[in-house]
Amino acid sequence: MTAAEVRQLARECGFELAGVTRAAPAADRRRYRQWLAAGHAGAMGYLTDRRAELRDDPRRLLASARSVVSVGKLYHTPWPYSTQFDEPGRAWISRYAWGGDYHNELRRGLERLECALRQRTGGAMEAKICVDTAPLLERTYARLAGLGWIGKNTCLINQQRGSWFFLGELLVSLEIDPGAEGAQDAEDAGPPPDRCGACTRCIDACPTQAIVPAGEGAGAGGGDSYTLDARRCISYFTIELRAAVPEAWRAGMGNHIFGCDICQDVCPWNRRAPVTAEPAFAPRQFAPPLEEMADLGEEAFRGMFRGTPVTRARYSGFLRNVAIAMGNQGRPEYRPALERLAAGSDPLVAEHARWALEQLRVDA
Repeated sequence: MTAAEVRQLARECGFELAGVTRAAPAADRRRYRQWLAAGHAGAMGYLTDRRAELRDDPRRLLASARSVVSVGKLYHTPWPYSTQFDEPGRAWISRYAWGGDYHNELRRGLERLECALRQRTGGAMEAKICVDTAPLLERTYARLAGLGWIGKNTCLINQQRGSWFFLGELLVSLEIDPGAEGAQDAEDAGPPPDRCGACTRCIDACPTQAIVPAGEGAGAGGGDSYTLDARRCISYFTIELRAAVPEAWRAGMGNHIFGCDICQDVCPWNRRAPVTAEPAFAPRQFAPPLEEMADLGEEAFRGMFRGTPVTRARYSGFLRNVAIAMGNQGRPEYRPALERLAAGSDPLVAEHARWALEQLRVDA
């Protein structure tokens, strides 16, 4: 079986991008360890604990793995970018979380692909499905499989289709020819070159300066020259961090209450990015009113965002984010809602609500 045959099967299973690379340790594992050693993972323990060792080699997830089938699922929707949206009183939720949980969509597609491969090969293979919860260097193997390059913003960028993709992998015991040598198909030519060039739009646009020089051993000018310091990233603050957001970064969070798209919104490679017709990714809650979000009880929060990635922030973290966004908008009408949050029983939410009230006084 060849990579071209696998890509065709993947397209039939609903994936816009697909490629194959060998299931072997990747050189990027060294950069990953340097990233961890620099403290860039912040409080994300699942990146630094025993699972960090598993990321060194796909065969630690499936001992018989010989090939990694990497796929990309488009989630770009025909709605405005955060950098083009300025409607007072409304919050911003990252595009990837507007619809249903992508883990479910990717897994269903990968299950179909596994079934198709078994039918093609007579069923004689072992396989393991990986979505982003698995300890695997996803972007690394996607790059090696020819899906794109890793940009300065650390997103995987495809030259024709941009960066609005969810990634998933199917580890298989099959020896699939990646087709890199003498390939006639451009997608069989191995890792594409880094085409970020001298562009620094993502770096310049990040409100919290989260895209930083990669340090010792970095490349010269391309994506390898930069990395993401999660300790400054809006997505990290609003999703992964369970503690208080450092005051120095709160103002830079703007109206973001879950995730951030700015570095992708400004990327020139996304100017002509295609949009998806996948109903699962259609917006359920687009830029919700902040006052309504501040009034949500825990059950109402779970009901409104059930089946979406937003629940990962948890109720307390979500209200913390809402309070920060209210403070950043500085609207006097937010005072009653913020006073209720400040008087509540959750100390994390109360502390951020008090901070937001101070911002209302400053703006007044």
